[in-house]
Amino acid sequence: MSETFPPNSPIPQPSGYDALLAQLKKSPQGPESWKWLLQDAEASGDTLRVRQLYEVLLEQYPNNPSTVARYMTHVTNTASPTEVETFFIKYVHPSPSVAIWKSYIDYLKHKPSTGYDNLCKTYDFVLKQVGQDRDSGSLWADYIRLLKPMEADNAWEAQEKIDALRRVFRCALQIPLNNIKQLWSDFEAFEIGLNKIAAKKSIPDLYPAYIQAQIVLPQLSTYLSGLGLTPTSDTIKLALPAFPTFTPQDRAFVGRWKAYLMWEEGNPLEIDAKDFGTLIIRVQMAYRKAILRMRYYPEIWFMAYYWNASVGRHDEALNILKDGLEANPDSFALTYAYAEVLEKAELKKDQRDFSEVHSLYERFFGVLRANLVRLSAAAAAGKPTKKPTTDANGTDVPAPTPGPPTINLNQEELDEHKKQFTNAYINYMRFARRAEGHQAYRKAFSKGLRDEFIGWEAFEAAALTEYRCNTENAGRALAGSIFEAGMKKYKHNVDYVLNAHALFESIIGTFTPQQAGPIWECWSRSQYQYDLDAALKLEQRMARVYPNDPPIKRLAQRYKYHSIDAIAGRDLGLGVAKIWAGGTPAIPPLTETLPDAAGPDNCNPNASRNGNDNNNENINGKGITVTVPAIANRNKRTLTPADRKGEDASKRRRPDV
Repeated sequence: MSETFPPNSPIPQPSGYDALLAQLKKSPQGPESWKWLLQDAEASGDTLRVRQLYEVLLEQYPNNPSTVARYMTHVTNTASPTEVETFFIKYVHPSPSVAIWKSYIDYLKHKPSTGYDNLCKTYDFVLKQVGQDRDSGSLWADYIRLLKPMEADNAWEAQEKIDALRRVFRCALQIPLNNIKQLWSDFEAFEIGLNKIAAKKSIPDLYPAYIQAQIVLPQLSTYLSGLGLTPTSDTIKLALPAFPTFTPQDRAFVGRWKAYLMWEEGNPLEIDAKDFGTLIIRVQMAYRKAILRMRYYPEIWFMAYYWNASVGRHDEALNILKDGLEANPDSFALTYAYAEVLEKAELKKDQRDFSEVHSLYERFFGVLRANLVRLSAAAAAGKPTKKPTTDANGTDVPAPTPGPPTINLNQEELDEHKKQFTNAYINYMRFARRAEGHQAYRKAFSKGLRDEFIGWEAFEAAALTEYRCNTENAGRALAGSIFEAGMKKYKHNVDYVLNAHALFESIIGTFTPQQAGPIWECWSRSQYQYDLDAALKLEQRMARVYPNDPPIKRLAQRYKYHSIDAIAGRDLGLGVAKIWAGGTPAIPPLTETLPDAAGPDNCNPNASRNGNDNNNENINGKGITVTVPAIANRNKRTLTPADRKGEDASKRRRPDV
């Protein structure tokens, strides 16, 4: 199915097909260009060309539901049965899309070789994959219709069919499905038709779980309505994930996803501990959808990683980090998180080899340098940067005010990215010191001195480390030498001169730590600087005291240096939001509260943390505050007397399946 474009939209010429494809392979940031390529390939009638394009597209957007759905239509209409089976194994099995799995079942139904038993097994398998999805109600209903004929050769076979049908009903009626009321009516008719006396026990036994699912359904629908998910009936329309713009509208969109994911984690169905696996499946399904729709938002990937790790799914968590970095190679949050995983794994070994962590950082620096080279060229040329005009849904949004519609932001962006690069290098030096010792730290710093993009903060960090960690006079003298070297290079930088001069004078004085006492009073800063294990233990205590703090906030604090918070600036988009708002951070309508912890530049012992339940987040003190629905109060619902029909709510339990 081809798509049309608005009459005024620029469309590449067919002669540029190959060039455009090559460009998109390197940088896939062009949903409209992908759509044009697909339209052109399909119009050509060249089956091989269409298939190759879909393969390339799914390399860039793995498991994208709309792409898989369109490709499936093409394959089932043009390919051999063997090729179709290969397609299903490669692209359908990993998909979280109900529509795609439904198409798979429809295909099998029309295959003469698919018998009754195989079809039943297929339904069982498919419902284990996507049966917790609200839109899977039609699959449950189809399966029930398949099982309903009660004809049997003997009593044992008849009872087996009854048990199978009852099991499917009991599974379906504990899920907030879009057709749950109809399924309940069918279940009542089924039980009463078998035995009215037995139905008086079986129906009330399932009723509380059914009512809870019915209560949760409108809440779930409210959350899902704002997530930009492709409707089940409209997967044939190509929908590709957009890149972040970090406008207020974009941040609001991210906030809605975060609120939904936190709601699912909160167990709104009140699933018992004995059915913990069901909760895992539900939350896992939510995160699978989230990282497909929000592919270029590291914050969502980090949430998925953190949740999987928190429930003991460490292999899945590690794979999420790897996939997230493949999609977002310039993500500070995902790089730091992955580096920590690798570092902790090596620390458990007798023979430690941190080469993989070094390689990870080197790849990361390569990505950042390439971006800095591009920004340097743009800044030198004085090219203007336009403000973003599309949100996460790919729709037009008005340009923020105040400010002209087009401004030159390249130099400001370049300066900010240099600071973030320096932040990454400082954290690399920290890793080298805590993992391999002080000599490794010095080696990393010496190597960084040759990098044109390293800022003054790296000199300060190196000098402070020498002063703190090497109590010998030689170490203190080396700290002074580093400050002196930095002074020669950054003598016109006011920030460096102020920071260096104040500390340098105290070091030159008597070399006694007491004279610099106020600088070292911040315990958490020391923990973040030198000992990952101690820092993580400290944060576990902080998490118990401040449960409303999102984990990514603590990760950001751990890798922050002075006012350089690369995670907030790049992965959460707060720096971009500040620029678009003309220097004042924009205030989007949705997110959580991120109160600023005592960090390298915030050691006020009287500073308070927000431990209340107002559900607002201030990310690193930058004023980006977003409100989300209250999670704790939203997770549990008390049944009304009409709903309970005399049942004691405290005795409700999910029936065994």
